[in-house]
Amino acid sequence: MKMAINVNQTVATTTTVKTDKVDQNIQKQQQVAQQQAVVNQPALRQDSVSLTSQAQQFTKAQEKASSSSGIDQKKVDEIRQAISEGKYKVNVEQLARRIMQFEGELFGKK
Repeated sequence: MKMAINVNQTVATTTTVKTDKVDQNIQKQQQVAQQQAVVNQPALRQDSVSLTSQAQQFTKAQEKASSSSGIDQKKVDEIRQAISEGKYKVNVEQLARRIMQFEGELFGKK
């Protein structure tokens, strides 16, 4: 019994198997290298800002002040009604004192 062996086919199959193993080894090495690169990277830091409770209160006060007109409309209406009814009395001593205080502050005299 004679058996014919195709040498070309055997060599080609062996070469393909070896090439596949080499490719697998290269892929494994690349994966290991990528994993090491990820491990060796410094952790990314995120910047953050935190406000103290005083700063938060200040911000709320600013928002409230900017949203208000600065005029107490209720008080204005009460004074207007008192004037129209003749019930508004001017305290002349207090008025004079405040005028003097204002002028003193305006001209730098206390």
